[in-house]
Amino acid sequence: MQPTFKPFEATDAPAVITMMQQFYAIDGYPIDAAVSNGLFFEFIENDSLGHGWVMLYDGKPVGYFILTFVFSFEYQGRIAFLDELFVSTEARGAGLGKHALDFIAEEAKALSIKIVYLEIEPHNEAARKLYLSKNYTVHKRGLMRLVVQ
Repeated sequence: MQPTFKPFEATDAPAVITMMQQFYAIDGYPIDAAVSNGLFFEFIENDSLGHGWVMLYDGKPVGYFILTFVFSFEYQGRIAFLDELFVSTEARGAGLGKHALDFIAEEAKALSIKIVYLEIEPHNEAARKLYLSKNYTVHKRGLMRLVVQ
């Protein structure tokens, strides 16, 4: 059985926020569910921010993923950041991540995305192997950040 991918809708907020909490807990990242809920609605109401999908398997939500958009002169147009890709513990091992990445590649083409970036935790070897198997490459540049307060 193959998964299906449904664009985020307002009614998906509770399921997606619950999965976000599970995802963030893996690495001990803080999450404020009320803030994330507000961000969810801001995100789905503004198409220029990106797109998100719920992953359904056997008709049940078992994951989600989010592409956020950035404009790049270097890459001559819109690029995307695969901000989050989560598959629930009970659904892992069924190839859902591979299907999601295939779907993301097709959507990126349809959206005229020039390149998709993502972050990966150093300890997550399974995710690293998955991305490499789908033609993602390790970028020679390092990722840096500035937290603006």
